[in-house]
Amino acid sequence: MAHVPDTPSSVLGVTPFMMVRRIVTVLTVGLVIGAVTAIAAIAFVEAVLWLNDLLLVSSYAKVQSGLSPTVLLAITLGVPMCGGALVSFIVFRLAPIHRPAGPADAIRAVQLQTSMPDTRSGLLVTLGALGSLGVGASVGQYGPMVFFGAVIGGLVEKLKLAVPNINAIAIACGVAAAISAAFNAPIAGLVFAHEAILRHYSMQAFAPVTIASTVGYVVANVLFERAPVFVVQTGVSLHVPEFAIFALMGLLSGVVSIVYMRTLLAGARIGGRIALPPEARGAMAGLAVGLCALWLPEITGLGQYTLRFATIQGAFGASEMAMILVGKIVLTAICLGMGFVGGVFSPALIVGSMLGGLVWTGLTALGMEGLAAFPVYVICAMMAVTSPVIGAPLTAILIVFELTRSYELAIASMVVVVFSNVVAFRFFGRSLFDMQLFLRGCDLSQGRAEAQLSVLAVRDYAVVEAPIFDVSLGQDAVRAELDAHGWSEGYAIDANGLFRGYLRIVDLGEGSPAPVSDILRPAQLMFDADTSVRDAMRLLKDFVGDAIPIVDRDSQHLVGVVTEAAIVRAYLDIVAKLRNEENAGL
Repeated sequence: MAHVPDTPSSVLGVTPFMMVRRIVTVLTVGLVIGAVTAIAAIAFVEAVLWLNDLLLVSSYAKVQSGLSPTVLLAITLGVPMCGGALVSFIVFRLAPIHRPAGPADAIRAVQLQTSMPDTRSGLLVTLGALGSLGVGASVGQYGPMVFFGAVIGGLVEKLKLAVPNINAIAIACGVAAAISAAFNAPIAGLVFAHEAILRHYSMQAFAPVTIASTVGYVVANVLFERAPVFVVQTGVSLHVPEFAIFALMGLLSGVVSIVYMRTLLAGARIGGRIALPPEARGAMAGLAVGLCALWLPEITGLGQYTLRFATIQGAFGASEMAMILVGKIVLTAICLGMGFVGGVFSPALIVGSMLGGLVWTGLTALGMEGLAAFPVYVICAMMAVTSPVIGAPLTAILIVFELTRSYELAIASMVVVVFSNVVAFRFFGRSLFDMQLFLRGCDLSQGRAEAQLSVLAVRDYAVVEAPIFDVSLGQDAVRAELDAHGWSEGYAIDANGLFRGYLRIVDLGEGSPAPVSDILRPAQLMFDADTSVRDAMRLLKDFVGDAIPIVDRDSQHLVGVVTEAAIVRAYLDIVAKLRNEENAGL
């Protein structure tokens, strides 16, 4: 009879009761987080709209106020200035992390298997995003919703549930529910959590994330009847030659997406160099918002009306679309770089919609006939510009399909999105979030294993009983110490703890009392106290010996000694851990 291999549960010693309890726990986590996150996301959106009306940010509220033009002018300039100063104070002074946070923090927490920012920081940063959107800053609402969903999911870590990878799963559940509730797109929410946050599709994560995304959709669409982000007629007629145009528009969208992302990074870099208090920088950004509200209000705030009008042919002229495209990029960079807090998804949608409108308008001006309807180009370019920003092309395609229910439009957007991501990935990177993490010292471009190894310090793997001795010790005493430890190499320090070199047992004279200072060798390889396991693996390529000294770069003190075997073992442990996570079942 053929041998039946052990099931994973029997191999790991998991009893049927433990397995059932784990399944119930994981699915309950997805259910609860999905409901809580969806309600929080809806409350966030409603609070933004309420603030827009209360502070006379929306055009409708200004018209209904009945105030004089002079007073409205003062409010238009003063509200975003005061709001910018207040938001900067909240985020840079009160929040323990003293910086904005967003989806990049959720990605980092999952990929490096660390914790989310503390709850107080999460609440204050979300409050800052609410204030930013409430006063009309050109930032997005979906980033804060995703971040807050991840913060809610991160709270599960405090429950100490006996389930492997539960922290990452819970964060992904929060993210999926936020996207699902925001777009009324549960499939896109599910895919985004796996595509951008988890970056794997294990069954252990797939089931609870699916539940969270579904619950988010039910809460938003059934209980609260949220309106879709945009409405497009589903009757789409495409011609085969037009797919070549879509491919070219995808390439152009990739270029625009890169310009958008690089402008945002430049804004953050320039804003950080301005030697002013955070409140002053926030007020300056608010002044820019106020001036733009007087000149081109379509580029301020959430842009929900701009987005809806963008799908209507003739709502904007070509010159208006060009001004909105450029103005939205610049103002968003100013807002995010100078102190406001928010997302980058919504502004990218507007930038993409204007690009699509310009392309269609340009083609018709050239006399091309038989083109698909105006909204088709708008929607396709919208997703083509946005998907490289968030690093989720599949999600972008599914959002189109779920919102429009149009198979033809989904295919068209698929072509545009693919070509856009090819350009952006080649000349920028996987996403804006990955680039933000890279600038913070977290490189995900080489995979999860490399990223996790980069945050592990070799000093944490130092040998406790390594043969470290004073440089004045006699050779006979050192030989005895090496024999006692079973080592063939020893490491010398002086009276101040400074590293002086190493020796091999073959260098020692038989029974010689002479000090070892005369026979010390310079180290072939030394690690700094902050050297990561990833860097150590690369440096070990040509190394031959027992161990490597770890020396503080500044003081030259010997921190410890780490063996080659310990470093290799750390690498193998990480690889095995990730393999188990990516293939884990319920």
